[in-house]
Amino acid sequence: MIDVIIDFDSLFLFQGLNIIFHVALALLKTSKEDLLQADFEGALKFFRVQLPKRYRAEENARRLMEQACNIKVPTKKLKKYEKEYQTMRESQLQQEDPMDRYKRENRRLQEASMRLEQENDDLAHELVTSKIALRNDLDQAEDKADVLNKELLLTKQRLVETEEEKRKQEEETAQLKEVFRKQLEKAEYEIKKTTAIIAEYKQICSQLSTRLEKQQAASKEELEVVKGKMMACKHCSDIFSKEGALKAAAVSREDQGIESDDEKDSLKKQLREMELELAQTKLQLVEAKCKIQELEHQRGALMNEIQAAKNSWFSKTLNSIKTATGTQPLQPPQATQPPKEST
Repeated sequence: MIDVIIDFDSLFLFQGLNIIFHVALALLKTSKEDLLQADFEGALKFFRVQLPKRYRAEENARRLMEQACNIKVPTKKLKKYEKEYQTMRESQLQQEDPMDRYKRENRRLQEASMRLEQENDDLAHELVTSKIALRNDLDQAEDKADVLNKELLLTKQRLVETEEEKRKQEEETAQLKEVFRKQLEKAEYEIKKTTAIIAEYKQICSQLSTRLEKQQAASKEELEVVKGKMMACKHCSDIFSKEGALKAAAVSREDQGIESDDEKDSLKKQLREMELELAQTKLQLVEAKCKIQELEHQRGALMNEIQAAKNSWFSKTLNSIKTATGTQPLQPPQATQPPKEST
């Protein structure tokens, strides 16, 4: 069917209106029997319903075009028929009464005038209706423009407020960061100081333990020497055997090791004091670590609040832009909570 349409277009461009006349003749020739058997209404129905259905098939349409191209129309006969029709028309006009012709022309002109008046009325009504519709559209557009201008001004004001709020939050964030930085530096300094003190205490305790062990070894050696001398003496050996080894050792300790006991007591006292100081230092270290962890937790919470504030500002700005462009209804701004200050 597409090829047939293309062929008809090319033939129409090549031959002009003659191809239409040829197609009409071909349709009449192929439908001659059907048209002769039908009345006027049947012929109209045939041309309106049956004829288009018949030539929807590509083969029938191609055959019709071939038949239309093969029809030979005698030009001389057509010109002769045209001259005869013109002659007959002129003779009818000459035989016709001038009054009847004038009346017919007058009636035709009146009908044309009435038709033109009706068209003029229709056009006037359409023009008035169009003006009213345009005026209504213009009023609606002006109202919408006023609403959009108000929304734009409100959006600009909210944008300025949001920028100011953002600037304040950035300043507060900078201050909090500075405070946290100082606290962190202070905590690190305290940790270093505490670590140095602990290392020094450990070193002192190690030295005292070594010194105590040396003094205990020296005391044992002296005790052994005293025992040897006492065993060498006959009288002392008899006393030692009667009173017992523990008592002799106790007497010897009371007589000869008074100074050593005093020194041990002083060393033990110093050791207890150092252990107490070490325990206090460990406690301070634990407290410092707890404080550092608390500061880290507060820092994380502050960063989350800052991020939430930034997201809230971004969403409000986006809503304002969408409202300005008309893609989203205007929403009231949500109050953002200021970040909590940590002591």
